[in-house]
Amino acid sequence: MEWFVLIAIGLAAGSLGALVGLGGGIIIVPALLFFATSTSLLMNLSPQQAVGTSLVIMIFTGLSSTLAYMKHKTVDYKSGLIFFAGSGPGGIAGAYVNKMLDMDSFNIYFGFFMILMAFVLMIRSKVKPLPSRQRGGILREFTEPDGDVYTYSFQPGTALIIAFIVGFCSGIFGIGGGSLMVPAMILLFSFPPHVAVATSMFMIFLSALVSSVTHVALGNVVWLYAAALIPGAWFGAKFGAYLNSRLKSNTLVLVLRVILIMVGIRLIYQGLV
Repeated sequence: MEWFVLIAIGLAAGSLGALVGLGGGIIIVPALLFFATSTSLLMNLSPQQAVGTSLVIMIFTGLSSTLAYMKHKTVDYKSGLIFFAGSGPGGIAGAYVNKMLDMDSFNIYFGFFMILMAFVLMIRSKVKPLPSRQRGGILREFTEPDGDVYTYSFQPGTALIIAFIVGFCSGIFGIGGGSLMVPAMILLFSFPPHVAVATSMFMIFLSALVSSVTHVALGNVVWLYAAALIPGAWFGAKFGAYLNSRLKSNTLVLVLRVILIMVGIRLIYQGLV
């Protein structure tokens, strides 16, 4: 039963994460903490162990979905590497801050973060790219299969700062960071949505490598649970990437927003009482 629960968590996290560019950690961490503290299905876990284990899974989720998006040629590697230059150090910093949090503090902060993510998902489909006033930045171009051409640009300094913040959140909460990175790429830098999601998953893969190494060094990874989560996350990410290229995910995002708000409120309540 324990392995079935973990595989199901991995499958759900991988599918949702790749579909909307979240990375899956926003599902894995609260799910692990819930089953570990509120049921007898999993052994008791600390926030650090849930986060460390989640980040190991993000490596496989990010790699699986990146490989899938490579086939559709929607990954902007150059931009992804620039963003990683900021998110990598941010992930290391977040991993070290994470070890200072006890269960109650983590629940409160993570609960507020999940509600913030629900709000970001709510406005993401409504926001329009800001008028580009940038000159001298990095100019990129993407051509859709139907021939439509998108041009977008960004200043490396701005990208590095935003990516550092995203990496920090990833390291401290065990999430992929795409929940913050995708809206920023679309709103601030005018990335086409499919390119933003695909490039975000590429960056998540690289950032998770760095952040998880830090958590491994701190002894925060439960390898038995990671081994059970990886198969579901791997195949779930491929399925999510497949759906992303063929479906409009508005209904699923609406359901995900409701879940994030409910879980966020529950975590805050747990941390306060």
